[in-house]
Amino acid sequence: MEGGSGKSILQFAPFQSSVDEGFWHRLSSLKLNKFGVDDSPVPITGFYAPCSQSQVSNHLTLLAESLPSDSSEESSVLAVSRGNRNRCFVPGIIYNTNTVEGFHALDKQGLLKAEAQKIWKDICSGKALEDSSVLSRFLLISFADLKKWSFHYWFAFPALVLDPPATLVNLRPASQCFSSEEAESVSAAFNEWRNSSLTADVPFFLVHIDSNSHATIKHLKDWETSQSADDGHKLLFGFYDPCHLPNHPGWPLRNLLALVCSRWDLKSVHFLCYRESRGWRNHGHVPNAVGWELNKGRRVPRIISLAKSMDPTRLAISAADLNLKLMSLSSLKCLLLGAGTLGCQVARTLMAWGVRNITLVDNGRVAMSNPLRQSLYTLDDCLNGGEYKATAAVNSLKRIFPAVEAEGVIMAIPMPGHPVPSQEEQSVLDDCRRLHDLIDSHDVVFLLTDTRESRWLPSLLCANTNKITITAALGFDSFLVMRHGAGPCSSSHDSKTEAENSLSADMSNLGLTDGDGGKRLGCYFCNDVVAPIDSTSNRTLDQQCTVTRPGLAPIASALAVELLVGILHHPHGIFAEGEVVNSSNSGSSEQPLGILPHQIRGSLAQFSQMTLVGHSSDSCTACCGTVVSEYRKRGMEFILQAINYPTYLEDLTGLTELMKSASKFELEWDDGTDEDDDDLVEV
Repeated sequence: MEGGSGKSILQFAPFQSSVDEGFWHRLSSLKLNKFGVDDSPVPITGFYAPCSQSQVSNHLTLLAESLPSDSSEESSVLAVSRGNRNRCFVPGIIYNTNTVEGFHALDKQGLLKAEAQKIWKDICSGKALEDSSVLSRFLLISFADLKKWSFHYWFAFPALVLDPPATLVNLRPASQCFSSEEAESVSAAFNEWRNSSLTADVPFFLVHIDSNSHATIKHLKDWETSQSADDGHKLLFGFYDPCHLPNHPGWPLRNLLALVCSRWDLKSVHFLCYRESRGWRNHGHVPNAVGWELNKGRRVPRIISLAKSMDPTRLAISAADLNLKLMSLSSLKCLLLGAGTLGCQVARTLMAWGVRNITLVDNGRVAMSNPLRQSLYTLDDCLNGGEYKATAAVNSLKRIFPAVEAEGVIMAIPMPGHPVPSQEEQSVLDDCRRLHDLIDSHDVVFLLTDTRESRWLPSLLCANTNKITITAALGFDSFLVMRHGAGPCSSSHDSKTEAENSLSADMSNLGLTDGDGGKRLGCYFCNDVVAPIDSTSNRTLDQQCTVTRPGLAPIASALAVELLVGILHHPHGIFAEGEVVNSSNSGSSEQPLGILPHQIRGSLAQFSQMTLVGHSSDSCTACCGTVVSEYRKRGMEFILQAINYPTYLEDLTGLTELMKSASKFELEWDDGTDEDDDDLVEV
């Protein structure tokens, strides 16, 4: 550190920034709760420490505590505890704009010069001697996009430009500059300085070594008193250097040089570990300033996205998925036919299992009596004639969980026994095609409508495409929950490929067995001996209202969803056999979710529940091979005939002949009397 003949321009390693995530959280909170649209500059505090790694420089860091508190009281970064040896406190200021256009329009050079003038003023007034941290004053401009939770920001570290520039005479490690006694004394003095809560975070200082090799660390303001007539003393200007580069000092030295040269007009100085600089003498002239941080070598701002950690929607997704990592239901697409009491409950339970894709189909409006029993609706949905249930239900689901991909479809389901006038045929056929497309684009279909005949067309379409189908139906105090069996031309190996085979190949496969030779499970209509007919006309008021005990819907809905989950986790899926509690074929010992029943029937009157198995019928009006075959041959023409002519399905499936034969069947009764029975009394 002694003078030498070789001179070179002294170059400095730029400051680098590091912003903790907590800083952006605190800034967002302040913006929402305290600042509002006020974009006035706010004082903040940064932290840095002497470099402790040979390969990595320390950054100027912003933490949550760098900002004022959220309270309305006058708060300041001065409330931060001092005396941390690993934190040199640096005052700064943040300009947070209200728009991204305002951010880009800021007069960046003007802001930088204003901060440089503050540093220059502190040097000239002597404030920098009392509080040397002001020499490292910094500037931050930002824009917080609280809709996308992303933050545009740019740091500036104003540095006064020396004119002429400082030159480096000699650069050596400290071990080569001090004798062993001096080095030991300097080390001890630094330990004392760094361990004191009063001086640990003071970034600029003096190192005084007397002729007896005794070292003392002093404040910059003690420079005059540290001058000694002793020719053997050494006086060095020291600073905490965050830079790790061996041949370049860190950015803080720049403004220390400005202080030394302007305050004491020194021509040559010793630094720890750099020395000599030359400055200016005219205090009335404010020097030029540089200091905007480079981003990948370019003078552009940075942007950070905290959507994953701050966006309420993403936080909700993370929380909801916490217990569902192994369930694999998030990609499942569920179609709910009916958005009434059952539909609302099923949708809520599906979301609890992690299902994200839900479509609700209904053409009714929310009535005043609905919100008490149908959990997705409120009084507001009933006003002005009532919101469509499909629309109101979707809005409610998104309020509950913003990440749900819910869709509402307003349409009526064509039904047998409800003849269609010729002028409405095209509209009904369009609804049939739309329902076909909906079922085809979903993985699971729930039949949750409140009439028997409205379940017929979905049951047929699901049997045709081999979709997982769950039915839930309510009585006054009883309920039925069941899963439909696979379609009549299904294969447990590849049902989708089977459905795409030629029609002739399909016809040969139609029957009562599944692809593995086992008997197919029945659908909702397999136990009926009559075709579905109009059940809505000529009904009394109590018949028009769905009168059920309020506890039924939550029970049935929960069982319907749990039945679906059981199918999805069963190795045979839709082809799984129906199991009954305590039966010999119960798979509860093998399956983690227990048995997988076919039908669950319950009664609140008896507080009872039973599991049943019903196999498919070759006369079923919805899923038998004859009906599916006729639908594949004739398509929409077949559906229109089934709708307009109630007995058509019975004639097609043989139910008409079955009922005729049953009416002709006569039994011979033995009345158990003899002609000579005298005790016979004729009434």
